Amino acid sequence: MSDIIRIGMLGCGTVGQGVLRILHETAGTIERATGHRIEVVKVLVRDLQADRPGVDPSVLTTDPEEILGDDSIDIIIEVMGGVDPTHDWLLRALGHGTSVVTANKQLLARHGPELLAAAEEGGSELRFEASVCAAIPVIKVLRESLLAAEIDSVMGIVNGTTNYILSEMRGNGMSYADALAQAQDLGYAEADPTEDVGGADAAAKMAILCSIAFHTRVLIDDVPYSGIDSLQSEDVDIASELGFVMKLLGVARLVDDAVSVRVHPALVPADHPLAAIGGADNAVLLESSMVRQIMLVGPGAGGTETASAVVSDVLSILGSRPGSFLGGALADAGRPMAADDALESAFYLRLEVADEPGVLARVSSVLGESGVSILTVLQRGEGDSARLVMILHRSPEAQVAEAIGRLAEMPEVTAPPVLIAVVGSGEAPR
Repeated sequence: MSDIIRIGMLGCGTVGQGVLRILHETAGTIERATGHRIEVVKVLVRDLQADRPGVDPSVLTTDPEEILGDDSIDIIIEVMGGVDPTHDWLLRALGHGTSVVTANKQLLARHGPELLAAAEEGGSELRFEASVCAAIPVIKVLRESLLAAEIDSVMGIVNGTTNYILSEMRGNGMSYADALAQAQDLGYAEADPTEDVGGADAAAKMAILCSIAFHTRVLIDDVPYSGIDSLQSEDVDIASELGFVMKLLGVARLVDDAVSVRVHPALVPADHPLAAIGGADNAVLLESSMVRQIMLVGPGAGGTETASAVVSDVLSILGSRPGSFLGGALADAGRPMAADDALESAFYLRLEVADEPGVLARVSSVLGESGVSILTVLQRGEGDSARLVMILHRSPEAQVAEAIGRLAEMPEVTAPPVLIAVVGSGEAPR
């Protein structure tokens, strides 16, 4: 006879309803494979009268105590989102020995270490595959398959909204505003897209990935980020002309055994694996001296996709002893955060300048005095002004920042310089 696993769920929106549907449709398979029969006993909702097709109304409640105070519940699934009161509720559950599955990236990026400590103390498990890249099992791969691979870098497109917008700007010549509006119409972007286009969503995901890949406690406040909301269509077009593709990337690596992580727009060579990832898809590129490169690609959002990742975590809990995999995978190695001046990068630089003799030479001189060299120059005249587009060789970022500050003060430079990182195996397309 199969053991009964009692589940309580916090939240029953699109993802929550998807979880209930998958658990119902696959109940027989789960029982045969695990020897456990899953029973959802309570689901917390805001409104008992809301329409939830296929959901048994007898399990619904508006009282969180019917879940948090029920010692017979084995696993709590959290799909309600938000930091408060979710944070206190999950701490309480984990501390009392109830395992938790969550899709809440912002909560984990802010309070992950605290929640993990509560799980360890309570002898419970905290699983969160659905918090990053939905159906792509990147956390499971890092936590289990590549646990001993000593990951050197994690680079990825971890926000589908921005990837869709940039794909439309490049492929169909759309403006940023039009591409964003289309993404909203298709459900790829929220009515308020600030977290997505501003980079905060990707920063939260990179904090979680870094914590696992580098065995280091990384929070969202450790991740500098910028988004695509200030990008101009002309920069996307010029990047394409030069053989690059514009992407919003999360980039993390070890620099002298310290963790460097950030989110920013970047130019990717057209032959780079990440350049081909279009639409709303996500992709994460993992690099290690042991396994070279592994790239995981797939849908990074969507109710059904996220729900499938939640159910996968439930099954992982059923198939493992409490605390076994997760505690070891997130052991704290004590690595510090790398200083910004320790990093090097190649860059795309666009300058609007007065169209007069000697300007390019003076710009080159400023860059050279800061120790920054030029790989490629593209110059276009437009009446009394000119546009200079340069690809700069890899240089310490502190030196590049110094040079850009000096260029911005030049009287010949008529608009703020535009600087975008260039990433990939080389500094220019092959």
